[in-house]
Amino acid sequence: MQDEVRALARERNAVILAHNYQVAEVQDVADYVGDSLGLSQQAAATDADVIVFAGVHFMAETAAILAPERTVLIPDLEAGCSLAASIDADALERWKQENPGAIVVSYVNTTAEVKALSDYCCTSGNARAIIEAVPEDRDILFLPDMFLGAYLERLTGRRMKIWPGECHVHAGIRPQDVSRMMEERPETDLLIHPECGCASQCLYAAAHDAKLAETTHVLSTEGMVRHATSSKRSEFVVATETGILHRLRKEAPDKRFYAMSERAVCRYMKQITLPKLRDSLREMQYPVTVPDDVAARARGAIERMVEIV
Repeated sequence: MQDEVRALARERNAVILAHNYQVAEVQDVADYVGDSLGLSQQAAATDADVIVFAGVHFMAETAAILAPERTVLIPDLEAGCSLAASIDADALERWKQENPGAIVVSYVNTTAEVKALSDYCCTSGNARAIIEAVPEDRDILFLPDMFLGAYLERLTGRRMKIWPGECHVHAGIRPQDVSRMMEERPETDLLIHPECGCASQCLYAAAHDAKLAETTHVLSTEGMVRHATSSKRSEFVVATETGILHRLRKEAPDKRFYAMSERAVCRYMKQITLPKLRDSLREMQYPVTVPDDVAARARGAIERMVEIV
C-alpha cells in the first residue's frame, strides 16, 4: 500500500506532509515529517500541485492559507483538535474587546477564524521568540494553551493574560508520571513538551536541582529530535504524544526512548491511516479551503510565525 500511495502521489504531483504524531506507516510514506512549524514552512515552500496533510484540520487550514494556489487535502475530515476547539472567533472577539490594545498571540493549534483575529501565531518551537518580539509596554493575550502560556511566563518573565485551554493528551501527563519515570530511570534525559501540565513544575524543579537541570529539557517535538540525535546520552524519557517515538527511534536507532505515559495518544491524529491516505490521493478527498477574507486576515499572523524562529 505504501508503494501505491507513492505512485498516486507522483501521478498527482502531490507532496505528503505528516506530523510527528502520525501512525508509523503514514510517517514512513511521507515526503516530510515534522512539527507544526516545519510543516507550515514546507507548505509555504512547496511547488507541488497538491498538498496531502496527514495531521489535524487546523494544520491543513494553515497550509491552505500559506499556499492558496495549491489543492490541500486531509484524509479524514474528523481529524480535529481538542485544544483548537477550546476557543472560537466569537470568544476571542469578546476577549479582545475586554482588553483593548492588547497583542494577541495565538498558538498554531487554532482555527483559521481565530488566526484571522490574531497579531501573531506561534508554535511550541518559536513561542519564546514570538513573545520576546512583542514590545514590553504592550499587554499580551495568549491563547489557547494555558500550560504553554504558564511555561512561557516563567521562561520569559513576561506576564500575560492566558486563555484556559488545554490539549487532552498533554494535560493527561501528570507530575506523578514524571516522578515515577525519573525514579525508575534516573540516568535518562527527560524530554518534555511545553503543552504538558507538568512543564512549568519541571522547569521550576530543574532551577533548584543541578542534576535535574542537566537532564530536564522542555522542547518542541522537533527540538526533541535535534536533542536526541546530538546528545551523548543513550536513554530518553519522552513526555508528549507517543507518535514521536517512531521518528526518534528511526533517527537515533542506537538509543532508547521510553514514553512518559503510554496513555498519551491523540485519537484525532490516529484517525489518519494509510488506507485513508491512499483514498485521499486516489479520490482527491477531502479538500480543505479557507474563505478568502479569513485567509487574507490570518496570513499575516501565520507568516510572522514562519519567519520568527
